[in-house]
Amino acid sequence: MSHTFSYQQAFARNIGWVTQAEQSVLRGKRIAIAGMGGVGGVHLLTLARLGVGAFHIADFDTFDIANFNRQVGATMSTLGLPKVEVLAGMARDINPEVQIVRFPGGVNSGNLAQFFEGVDLYVDGLDFFAFGARQATFAACARLAIPAITAAPLGMGTAVLNFLPGQMTFEEYFGWGSLPDEEKALRFLVGLAPAGLHARYLVDPSSINLKEQRGPSTIMGCELCAGAAATEALKILLNRGPVEAAPRGYHFDAYRNKLVRTWRPGGHRHPLQRLTMMLVKRRRGEQS
Repeated sequence: MSHTFSYQQAFARNIGWVTQAEQSVLRGKRIAIAGMGGVGGVHLLTLARLGVGAFHIADFDTFDIANFNRQVGATMSTLGLPKVEVLAGMARDINPEVQIVRFPGGVNSGNLAQFFEGVDLYVDGLDFFAFGARQATFAACARLAIPAITAAPLGMGTAVLNFLPGQMTFEEYFGWGSLPDEEKALRFLVGLAPAGLHARYLVDPSSINLKEQRGPSTIMGCELCAGAAATEALKILLNRGPVEAAPRGYHFDAYRNKLVRTWRPGGHRHPLQRLTMMLVKRRRGEQS
C-alpha cells in the first residue's frame, strides 16, 4: 500500500496548541543542532514532529553499542554508521519534505558561518565535554544575534538555559575563557544546575570522572531535555512568551518530582555560584 505525505495531515494534531498560522510559521523555520547523540538526536526528531521545516545538523561521530542506553539513533542496524546520516534519514521518515543540511565533520571554525547561515535558532546537542565546539557555537550565536538553547540531561531530569540576543551571553554566564577543561566542566555543571537536584540519588560517584571526560546518563534525561528544549523553541520561534533567559533558568528532576527556578545575576560571578563551586571542589577533593 502506497501512502502520499501531507504536511497538513501529518501535523494536524498540533493544531489547538498552535494555530494553523503558527504551524505554517514553524514550517518555514530553520534550526541548527550541533551533536546528534543523546540529546541532539532526540532534539531533531522532536522538532521534526513539531513540524519545523528545515535543519542544519552536525556530528563527526558514528554509532557505537555504548550509545544504546540513551541515543535514539543507536540500534544494531546503525552500528558504525554516521550519526548525521542516520538521524537525517529518521527525520525524513517523519517529514519527507524537511530540508536538512548535514555537516558530517561536526562544527569547527571553518564551517561555523555556513552552519549558522539562515538559521532562526540554535539548539545545543553537543556532548557535555565538547568544550571547544560549545564555546565556539555559543560565541557565534551571540555575534550573529541567534537565540540559543541548552538543555542538559542531569540524572533523570533536565536543566535548561536560554541565551537570547541582547541579553547575557554564554561566556558572560559561565566565564570559561581559556580555563582548563576540568574547570570548564565544573562551571558548566554548577551553572546549569545550581540546585543540584540530581546529586542526591547518584548511587556511584566514581562513575563521574571529569579528567577522563566520562559520566553516566539516562534516556529519561535526554527525552526530558528534548521536551523542554522544543517547548522553549516553540515560544521563541512563534514569539509566544514568556521566555526567560540567562541568568534565569530552571531544573526539573522527574526522579525527585521537583522543579527549581534559578536566578544567578552575574552568572559565574554570583556569590552563590562561587560558594557552590568552592563546595563542589572541596567535596571532590575529599572523594579523591
